[in-house]
Amino acid sequence: MNDEFLTWRNALGTDWFQRVAEIEQRLLRTHQRIYPDAQHRLEALRLTPYDHVKVVILGQDPYHQPRQAHGLAFSVLNGVQTPPSLANIFTELWHDLGIDHRQSTNLSGWATQGVLLLNTSLSVVESQPMSHQNVGWGPLTDEIIVALNQHSQPIVFILWGKPAQAKKVLITNPHHLILESPHPSPLSAHRGFFGCKHFSKTNQFLKQIGSSPIEWSW
Repeated sequence: MNDEFLTWRNALGTDWFQRVAEIEQRLLRTHQRIYPDAQHRLEALRLTPYDHVKVVILGQDPYHQPRQAHGLAFSVLNGVQTPPSLANIFTELWHDLGIDHRQSTNLSGWATQGVLLLNTSLSVVESQPMSHQNVGWGPLTDEIIVALNQHSQPIVFILWGKPAQAKKVLITNPHHLILESPHPSPLSAHRGFFGCKHFSKTNQFLKQIGSSPIEWSW
């Protein structure tokens, strides 16, 4: 079977995808403008197969303005104005590793290397942040984290901000590495996100376990 989600189906079960389809049907009936569009809501899983995951960067919910969200946490397509949180991520990347990523706001190059850019909610109503926190995404994305916790290879879980850190209880396998800091939002980045050096710490860990480091410049 040619299935771009095959490794995730094996990890999560067919029922997981049936439940996604049920949420999508409910959202369709609301006749609201929702981001990202339905065909991109599982983009993080499509670009980063389960057995390729090396790193998880956990976001909260997608960007809620037109043309921004395309299914990868914190990422926007090239040509779209850089959101403040992403700009701060690039600032930290520059101070940590001397990498200037500002020319490309699309983080799919990270995703294809094994960085799962996962939001805990996979959709949002236009101009209404956190509007889909209670439509059913939470349990489904928790199941992704639980499945990754069972991964045979060590994974780096990067938890920026309290909503992401609330998922720490699901990560119990001691061979994983958990990195935490405040969220990169302008409201909190100066409280410890800047200077966290999570990009270099991630690569140090990957090298220690014999895995190839992430080319963060992609």
